[in-house]
Amino acid sequence: MRLRFRVVAAIRHTALRELRVHLESNGMSRSAVRLNPATLNKLRHSLLDWYDQNRRDLPWRRDADPYRVWVSEIMLQQTRVAAVRDHYARFLQRFPTVQALASAREPSVLAAWSGLGYYHRARRMHQAAKVIARERKGNFPRTAEEWLELPGVGRYTAAAVASIAFGEAVAAVDGNVERVLDRMFGRDQGREAPWQRAKALLDHERPGDFNQAMMELGAKICTPRAPQCLLCPLNAWCQSRGAETVRPQARRKRKRLCYALARKNGDVFLVRRPAEASLMAGMWELPAIAEGQQDGHKPGAKFRHSITDTEYEVLVISLSAEKLPRLETDARWFSRKQWKKLPLTGLTRKVLRRLVVESP
Repeated sequence: MRLRFRVVAAIRHTALRELRVHLESNGMSRSAVRLNPATLNKLRHSLLDWYDQNRRDLPWRRDADPYRVWVSEIMLQQTRVAAVRDHYARFLQRFPTVQALASAREPSVLAAWSGLGYYHRARRMHQAAKVIARERKGNFPRTAEEWLELPGVGRYTAAAVASIAFGEAVAAVDGNVERVLDRMFGRDQGREAPWQRAKALLDHERPGDFNQAMMELGAKICTPRAPQCLLCPLNAWCQSRGAETVRPQARRKRKRLCYALARKNGDVFLVRRPAEASLMAGMWELPAIAEGQQDGHKPGAKFRHSITDTEYEVLVISLSAEKLPRLETDARWFSRKQWKKLPLTGLTRKVLRRLVVESP
C-alpha cells in the first residue's frame, strides 16, 4: 500500500513539474496559475465531483466495453451527440461485436452508418475491425500506442479509448478540451501545448473519467459562446473566465442542388456514385439534375441540408421513368425493402423517408 502511494505521489509530482516548466517556458509564472500539489489535487477532485453529479446519461458510458467505447468515439468525430444516439443503438444492434463487424460486407456497414456522414470513418473502422478480429484474434489493443496502429485511429481516439476502456493514464484532447485549456491557461501558438497541459492535469487514478469530465465541461459549461463561468468547477483556476474575443465564424457557403424522384410500381430509381469519387464513394442517391435541365418541371419538395461549411437548398422534382436523364453510371430500380438496406447518402435517405415512407 505504501509503495502504491509513493508511485502515485511520484507521478503527480512529475506531472506538476512538467506543467510548471511548460507554463514558465511560455511566459506564465507559477503564481499566475496558482498551482501547487495541494491545489492541483483539489482541481482534479473538483472536476471529477462535478462530473459524477452532472454527466449526461449516454449509452456508451454505461460500461467500459472497448468495442462500444471505440464505436462511439469514431461516431462522435465531427458529429453532434444528439445525432449519434440513435445511430449508435442501431449500429450495435446490427453489429453487436467486433467479429460481427469484421465479417460484414462494406455496403452493409455503410448502410448502417448512413446519415452520420464522413463515410471514410465507417470504412476505416470496418478495416480496423478485421485487424482486431483476424490478426489480433479478437484481442483489443490496451494502450494508446497500440490503438494508433489501427486504420482510422488518431491521437485523440487512441487516448480516449485506452483511458476509458483500459484505464491507461493518457490524456485525450478534443476540441472541447482544447477550449477549456486555452481559457484556463491562455492561448498560445504551440501545437503541443494543449496535450502537455492535459497530461499534467490528468488524474492518474481515474484517467478515463477525467478525460470525459474535461470533454463534458467543454460541451456543457465552457461552450464556445456564452460560457457559464459561475457554474464551472474550474472557475478558481481559470485565467480568462470566459473573457475572450470570440473568433469570427467563417461565412457559410450556400448552394442549390436538384434531384429527380422517379417511381414505378412502388419502386424508386437510384444511381450509385463512382467508386473513385472523393466524397461518398459507392453510395446510392437520387439522380442529379443539372442547373438548366429541369425542363420546366417545378420542384415537388424543398429541403435544407447542411454539410460542414455549406448550406444546401435541395429541390426534388418528380419525374416519370421515360423522362429521366441518360445516365452513364450504375443505376437501377429498388423496392422500399431493398433501398432501406442500401448505403444511401444522408440526403437521399432524408428525401426518401419524407416523400416515400411518410407520404400517403
